[in-house]
Amino acid sequence: MIWNQLTSIDQIKEIDAESAHRKVIILKHSTRCSISTSVLNRLESNWKESDQNKLKPYYLDLLIHRDISNKLATHYNVEHESPQVLVIEKGKCIYTESHHGIRYEDLPEVGQKTTL
Repeated sequence: MIWNQLTSIDQIKEIDAESAHRKVIILKHSTRCSISTSVLNRLESNWKESDQNKLKPYYLDLLIHRDISNKLATHYNVEHESPQVLVIEKGKCIYTESHHGIRYEDLPEVGQKTTL
């Protein structure tokens, strides 16, 4: 799994633009949280190379970039949680899940769905 690091609020505009062509997944990760580490490990160990064609993965370190997390919450109208996965399509959050609800099995399914 090749993560794109989310390190600037300005990247949110880029994510919106990219999501017009391919869905984007954002993992909001806390390096101090064992649940978050477990989620990260599960995603990385189950991720298939072909998933990269459906979902472009972004990684946000919450401890370093809480300001970006706050901006994501307001920009996509979602409640902040950690760990949290957002799937963005056409500039909108079409899927969000947190904690133990984050399951790799759900992500490819989300990547194949189309929305209005």
